[in-house]
Amino acid sequence: MSRTPFDPSYEELPDVLPIFPLGEVLLLPGGRLPLNIFEPRYLAMCDDALAGNRMIGMIQPTEQETEERAPEVYETGCAGRIVSFSETEDGRYLITLAGLIRFDVRAELPAKSYRLVEPDYHRFKEDLEEAAGEIDRDHLLKVLREYFTAHAIEGDWNVITQATDEGLVTALAMICPLGAPEKQALLEAMTLTERAETLTAIMEMSLHNESGETLRH
Repeated sequence: MSRTPFDPSYEELPDVLPIFPLGEVLLLPGGRLPLNIFEPRYLAMCDDALAGNRMIGMIQPTEQETEERAPEVYETGCAGRIVSFSETEDGRYLITLAGLIRFDVRAELPAKSYRLVEPDYHRFKEDLEEAAGEIDRDHLLKVLREYFTAHAIEGDWNVITQATDEGLVTALAMICPLGAPEKQALLEAMTLTERAETLTAIMEMSLHNESGETLRH
């Protein structure tokens, strides 16, 4: 991933991280995630983040939230930095998070409204460097065309074909309409090669399942 002068070094990463549990939403290192913030607790989270290091952890819940308790979350998420911010007249924040580094949840900490965790970045230190590894780009693009057609998704193929391998895999993993387990598998893939192979396999499985359902009908 390309770094900016505003990105923290590994040593500067925060020891406490607010988390935003959101199902079927994926942030990856090097990716950009726009968010529409309207719940009071998450408005407060953004206020505090903007007043500090501007860092928020995106993580997926493993169950539905109830009035009695907050949902359990996966053990791994991705920390992002707020790189754009605007207010709306109806009381919402529109922010964009730039993905920096994945983290494991070492512990959840006491909190008043939004949730806080103690993150462990150790396994993912290389997220702060340029992603290395080869991908089978031709096969990925072939499957992608079939997947987009099956899901009536229009893609800008000029942009897609000109993207770097890392940029292509990151963007596709984040925008494809996948379920939480598939999104989590892409998040936890350790290398660019592994993530590309996982993404290709998920799309192939989706196409196979849809073909089978069509034949049965």
